[in-house]
Amino acid sequence: MAAMENPEQIRAMRSAAQARGAPGHQPATLAVRWASLHDQAAEIGRYAALAGESFTDELARFPARIADAGSAVEGLAEQGLDDILAMIEPGPAALRALSARGQETTAPALALWREFHAARHAG
Repeated sequence: MAAMENPEQIRAMRSAAQARGAPGHQPATLAVRWASLHDQAAEIGRYAALAGESFTDELARFPARIADAGSAVEGLAEQGLDDILAMIEPGPAALRALSARGQETTAPALALWREFHAARHAG
């Protein structure tokens, strides 16, 4: 899996993901989406045969630190999180499908894990 460096591609993926939401649906809070992202990444890590990553206090406090930084920073963090979620969300289902067919999941899961890890630390 190549690194997603095209911002237009990421925006299109995010728009498509948002369009799937129900009309009038309130988006989940940053903290809920942040935790969901890490749950999905943990599943991907298991398919990649990686040791579990601890959801440390530093990672867990990220949404609170962003809220304390003000609305401009919060908006950027929300957009970045939406971008990462748009990239990651199809991954676990695809890996489950590969596994159900008896196919090897390690290489594709590791590639997706690396994309997640790079995107999370790109701030």
